[in-house]
Amino acid sequence: MFFGLMVILLAFCADQLSKFWIDTEIVTTHHIVCGDYFNLVKVWNTGVSFSMFNNHGMLGIVVLSGVSVVVSAFLLYWMYHETNRMKIAALGLIIGGALGNVADRIRFGAVLDFLDFHYETHHWPAFNLADTFICIGAFVLILMELFYTNKKGLYKI
Repeated sequence: MFFGLMVILLAFCADQLSKFWIDTEIVTTHHIVCGDYFNLVKVWNTGVSFSMFNNHGMLGIVVLSGVSVVVSAFLLYWMYHETNRMKIAALGLIIGGALGNVADRIRFGAVLDFLDFHYETHHWPAFNLADTFICIGAFVLILMELFYTNKKGLYKI
């Protein structure tokens, strides 16, 4: 369990520090062009992924934060009973990322997104490290469930 809590703490702190750094030191205007396919931007997202459920005010903040906390509590319970360190790390990334975004919603009423990938005029919606941790953790969990065959650590691949 200690390992999982450390992953949660590291993911949460990395997310919050990156957002603080972007907000206060790096992006003082709307965006910084970092190359042909990437920009650093400052976008306040009041919704969830890809700005869905945007513009619901305080109700949206409370509901989205509440759902994130409930899901995080369930994942923490799962982590407590899990023995596979890879799954524990994946769960820790998801929980740490979710709590990072909850902290933003509580403090600012929105989540700071700043990673903007694009090709010509087509932009992927901006996201942050918390979103990245959540996606990586979910991807690892899915792979583990698809290819993990037994408790001894053998894989089908």
